[in-house]
Amino acid sequence: MSEEERIGRILTPGGWVAGRIVYDTHVLAIEPGAVASGAPRIIPGFVDLHVPGGGGADVMQGTDAVRVAARLHARHGTTSFLPATITAPEEELTSALSGIGEVQAEREPGEARVLGAHMEGPYINAGRLGAQPPFARGPESEFIESVCADQIVKLVTLAPEIEGGLDAIRAFAKAGIAVQIGHTDADYETACTAMDAGARGFTHLFNAMSALHHRAPGVAGAALARAEYAAIIPDGVHVADGALLAALRAIPKLFMVTDATAAAGMPDGVYPLGSHMVTKRGDSVFLDDETLAGSALTMDAALARLLALGLPVEEASLRLSTYPADFVGRWDRGRIAVRGWADLVVLDGQMKMTEVVVEGETISLN
Repeated sequence: MSEEERIGRILTPGGWVAGRIVYDTHVLAIEPGAVASGAPRIIPGFVDLHVPGGGGADVMQGTDAVRVAARLHARHGTTSFLPATITAPEEELTSALSGIGEVQAEREPGEARVLGAHMEGPYINAGRLGAQPPFARGPESEFIESVCADQIVKLVTLAPEIEGGLDAIRAFAKAGIAVQIGHTDADYETACTAMDAGARGFTHLFNAMSALHHRAPGVAGAALARAEYAAIIPDGVHVADGALLAALRAIPKLFMVTDATAAAGMPDGVYPLGSHMVTKRGDSVFLDDETLAGSALTMDAALARLLALGLPVEEASLRLSTYPADFVGRWDRGRIAVRGWADLVVLDGQMKMTEVVVEGETISLN
């Protein structure tokens, strides 16, 4: 790829640098220099660790669906992501992971980079399914060994209180797979034990987990008391603004995810979510019984939400890009630094996204 450049105010790990960024697939140089008044801001591309779908496609449908989602989310500033499988019979889950692996191996033009898979379930509490299909089960050692060997799964959500849950956490953590506690009815003590066993985060904080009560702190309380990392959905529906602000104060590296379903980027209507069909109305997605079923959020909209809540763009960028990349050990993503991937989002003076670059490729936003 030939060299490209952008001129503006560049957000680096050391702060803003006014000048020029030179890149091909990777950042080659960041050169200070004069820029015009009103020059664009250039921030790291967004990293989303929880994406069940987008553009009408559900990642459980396989390779082509993952590519549709990758194109949709790239147009909204996500430059790398983890497609998220949901609870399903083993053969369906294996097939979906294989499809994700194919896209992980080869990014096509116009796509966000697939970093691997987020396996949400099936090792979750059947009483805390949320919108997950009813295929929760206990851990199986052979399947866990297979997942660890394939190197497709980079993040697992599980409930530590189920039989074998703590052993599964230890096995995944030993294999270098990040573990989040989620879809769980564990008490505070069990959640803390899970963290000691190797769980490092929490899936869609406050949703599908035992709530904080002053005499029974639950999983949410364990996250607020002890977590360095946790994921949260900042759509204003899954979590009230006050709860999001409380989590921001309590959890140093709280990061944002969309939990975007096939409905993301689509008009109101009915869309697949694993074996379920869900309905998009406005900005939200529901099962027939009105249970929230993931979201229709995109990361550019998440940025706008954080800015509206009063976060400076520098902090918003950490929580949309740097912290999620760090959580899964991708120090070459989520930051603008020489030798890192050229994953960029360009903002105008009103903080609106005008351009996206994935691994040096300018993405059409249409």
